[in-house]
Amino acid sequence: MSGKPELKGRAARLARLLPPAGGRGQAARAPFVLLVVLLLGGGLIGLLVLNSALSEGSFQLDDLKEETKSLTDEEQALQRDIDAYSAPRALQRRARELGMVPGGDPAFLAPDGTVKGSPSAAPTGTTPLVLAPEALTAPPGGAATGSPTPVGTQPPPAPSATSTAAPAPTRSPTPTPTPGR
Repeated sequence: MSGKPELKGRAARLARLLPPAGGRGQAARAPFVLLVVLLLGGGLIGLLVLNSALSEGSFQLDDLKEETKSLTDEEQALQRDIDAYSAPRALQRRARELGMVPGGDPAFLAPDGTVKGSPSAAPTGTTPLVLAPEALTAPPGGAATGSPTPVGTQPPPAPSATSTAAPAPTRSPTPTPTPGR
């Protein structure tokens, strides 16, 4: 007989499931530990790469948000300039600087060719603050008028009771510069 007692029944079945005592258990454990260490190291390196990519994306996002904010501010400033130039008073002032006058009563042409309304000419009481065209092309001192004179030097006539145009606002002798020019 050998030094081991023989097991019978249930104990024998359990003994067959367990590996026999010896160095085999130690040898099988080393590749498993190596695999676990490699997986943990790879996971840590993967997390480091992922974290670096996310932080780089975060910096790019911050830069893009800053650029978007500055472009939005610039757009709003330009929109304010457009609104200032297209305001009715600014348009009226600029039109007067260019020599335009308010129009008279309009007439409308119907599809059958008849005229509806009674047209009237623009009021002549308003004087623009621009130079006459002949003053711009005449040589200095050589023209019959002498020196170029602004057209707006004569005082406007008093408004009549039948005039429908509003009286012209009081202006300084020099034109006001347009904002932004």
